Amino acid sequence: MAPASAPTAATRVALHTLRDWRSWPDSLASLWRRSLRFRTILITLALTALAIVVACIWMALAIQNDLFQARKDQVLADSQRATEAAQGILDAAAPQGDSARLQSLMNLVGTELTQQSTSDLIRTFRIDRSTSQIAPQDITTGLGEDIISDELRDTVRADDTRQWWQSVSLPTEDGDVPGIVVGQQLNVPDVGGYELYLAYDLDSASQTLGFVHTTLWVVGIGLVLLIGAISWFVLRSVTTPIGEAADTSAKLAAGELGVRLPVRGEDELATLGRSFNAMADSIESQIKELADLSLVQQRFVSDVSHELRTPLTTIRLAADMINDQRADFDPSTARAAELLNAQVQRFETLLTDLLEISRYDAGSVQLELEPTSLAHLAADVIGSMQQLAEQHGTDVRLVAPGGYSPVEMDPRRIRRIVRNLLGNAIEHGEGRPIVVTVDSDQQAVALGVRDYGLGIKPDDLERVFDRFWRADPSRTRTIGGTGLGLSIALGDARLHGGELALWSEVGRGSHFVLTLPRDLASERTGTRLTAPSPIPADPGDDAVAAIDALGLTQPIEVIDVAAARAASRDAERAGGGS
Repeated sequence: MAPASAPTAATRVALHTLRDWRSWPDSLASLWRRSLRFRTILITLALTALAIVVACIWMALAIQNDLFQARKDQVLADSQRATEAAQGILDAAAPQGDSARLQSLMNLVGTELTQQSTSDLIRTFRIDRSTSQIAPQDITTGLGEDIISDELRDTVRADDTRQWWQSVSLPTEDGDVPGIVVGQQLNVPDVGGYELYLAYDLDSASQTLGFVHTTLWVVGIGLVLLIGAISWFVLRSVTTPIGEAADTSAKLAAGELGVRLPVRGEDELATLGRSFNAMADSIESQIKELADLSLVQQRFVSDVSHELRTPLTTIRLAADMINDQRADFDPSTARAAELLNAQVQRFETLLTDLLEISRYDAGSVQLELEPTSLAHLAADVIGSMQQLAEQHGTDVRLVAPGGYSPVEMDPRRIRRIVRNLLGNAIEHGEGRPIVVTVDSDQQAVALGVRDYGLGIKPDDLERVFDRFWRADPSRTRTIGGTGLGLSIALGDARLHGGELALWSEVGRGSHFVLTLPRDLASERTGTRLTAPSPIPADPGDDAVAAIDALGLTQPIEVIDVAAARAASRDAERAGGGS
């Protein structure tokens, strides 16, 4: 049992994820593209949060305005009541110009204002600032002169019939708090008008508003989380069957024909599952029928091909004998003997190709590997087909900057590929030069066959390697192919773990490139060559005149280095012995 202090694998993964924070945007973007559940929940949360934020802001503003309006009306009513009580005391008094009585009356007014109002911040100013012997002193109870603005004082002095108010900031021991100052006039007997100001703090309303704001935001965040959880559970019930369907579809596409979707309930998803399973049953049945039919066809082709070889051999011997004696026949019979011999040879070639195709279909093809130089092999094939090239007026040129070192391959099959590519190039090259290129790098060796004939139409490029397909059926073949050569060549290339690529353009010719790996381990593990070919399939702008000007297509004599070294050693030994 591991110690408690040892970090678990999940903890290590979490710590690594937290440390690798730079990859978060890419991870989130990838999750956004790949996960329907994540994308839907994120959109739902974003829209819900936006709606809740708008609702909370609107409610907070509405509550704030209502609280302020209610508090303002309360303050104005309180101030009006206190002012009317104070003015009643002043109107009932008869000071008769006595300064002492006036001062006592003003003190009584201050006491009345304190008792009748809920404010303890009171301030008065005599409107007439001229010197007076009887005018009582201003009332000052906690309200500083600097809190009252000049604009409010000018307004109060200008109108003695109305209340005026202003929002202010009132200083306290704990800091400034919002407040309201209410001002109006008092008429003092024998002295004249006074400005009266009462200040009320709104701290209680502010606290209430803060509590409301906190409650709104807490409830809003809770709603967002609750809606997110509900969305996750709802989406999980929907996306889980969709994910199962996607996984099952992928397995079905990979060839696991027995997989099926679990069906639960009677809802739309259950109907989808039953329909999917019915489709899978139908596909499995049809694929099995096609497989059985393909197996029957393969066996038929193989059996017929084998059975035809014996009578074909007899016919071939008879045709050869008749053809050898054609000089003794009349011209029409001699021509018939030649045609018979040519068609028997073509039939034999077709039969051989059919047998090879049947081996590929049955999966019974085996490679006979031996170290072979691709450059030397290409030179041998070019030499063997030189007479055919001369008959078509075609100059076959070899460019071999690489490919001399031996590579494990089946030389018979590779030779067949090169002969097929070169034969097609001669057939469709319109008598123009054909360039055979051999090159290599650390990963692969490649051979390219470039002709400058008519080229292949873009719509036909994907069908070039199909069995029995011809680009122009109306054209008469002079070499006598079976229509299976390129299909067999592609199979031979892939059997080696390589590829056979094609580039073609109408009016510019075609370029076939065979690429083989140096190490056949990739073929044995079932993978394909992924490194770029030493010879690109697209030749670019390689007009014949341009290549001739560079001297790249001049015939090159390929020298067998190993044979030359062996001959040199033999000569040295012979010289030493003499």
